[in-house]
Amino acid sequence: MRVFLFPGQGSQFVGMGIDAYRESGTIRDIFDRANDVLGYRLTEVMFDGPEENLRATQNAQPALFLHAYALYQTVENPGPAMMAGHSLGEYTALAVAGALRFDDALTLVRLRAEAMAEAGQMQVGTMGAVIGLNDDAIREVCERVSRGGDLVVPANFNSEGQVVISGTPEGVRKAMAEAKEAGARMVTELSVSGAFHSPLMKPAEEKLAEALSDAPIRDAEVPVYMNVSAQPVTDATTIRDGLLRQLTAPVLWTQTIKGMIADGGREFIEVGPGNVLQKLVGRISRDVAVSGLGKLEQINTFNHNSENNAESAGEENKA
Repeated sequence: MRVFLFPGQGSQFVGMGIDAYRESGTIRDIFDRANDVLGYRLTEVMFDGPEENLRATQNAQPALFLHAYALYQTVENPGPAMMAGHSLGEYTALAVAGALRFDDALTLVRLRAEAMAEAGQMQVGTMGAVIGLNDDAIREVCERVSRGGDLVVPANFNSEGQVVISGTPEGVRKAMAEAKEAGARMVTELSVSGAFHSPLMKPAEEKLAEALSDAPIRDAEVPVYMNVSAQPVTDATTIRDGLLRQLTAPVLWTQTIKGMIADGGREFIEVGPGNVLQKLVGRISRDVAVSGLGKLEQINTFNHNSENNAESAGEENKA
């Protein structure tokens, strides 16, 4: 079965999408529509930067959503059996799965990004990557540090032995130090604007709640494995709840990929810039095919191969 994955914040880069914009009328129309919906030229930030502006949460998240969504629209006969997106990428997955219309999804993404940036200013927080320690050990470290008065929680279970923690600067740094003492191979504080996927995002959750309650969310046409549960979802009510809880709950990415594999996922395709999710899937399982569609030429090759495979299947059926 074919699986499509969509990346989250951190995969953006200056120049993203510029070649596709020039070469594809479909992508150009979607990018121009996004500028109209947002009321400013996001494409200029994507194409020209500067990097500091693109890296800002309020620009990075809409840019990543737009890039991946537009690229997916040029995939012919994608044939997905299931989808997932990492954090922000969940909105992309839901949009291409038909649960959110493009304009509504982009508006929600922009509001989400602004709310997260504001929450980061209200309560200073940070995140840190912990490599080489199992999930239970990291949970224990975070609980121990938090009991001492410095909040820190697991935020992203990215792959076995790779977890991102989130909380106050003091909490994250103490937890990284304890994780290192407990046997972690590497700990690194990340350059982020807030403690994403932690209780410190509660103000953002409250701001997003009203918008999500009014958003016209529909049942998804393809199962989307939600970050908060790692379970396949098509029901609009469950989708709405998952998107809200996602801001303060951990991203269960390892569990998501394992669940997809258990449910028959064999071909994992990341759509959007970079290859972060491809690498994570490769660490989680070596028994599945992993590839990426981040550029128009890759999509053209994918479409060409799909057409040839369909023709070959047709000839075999005639024989």
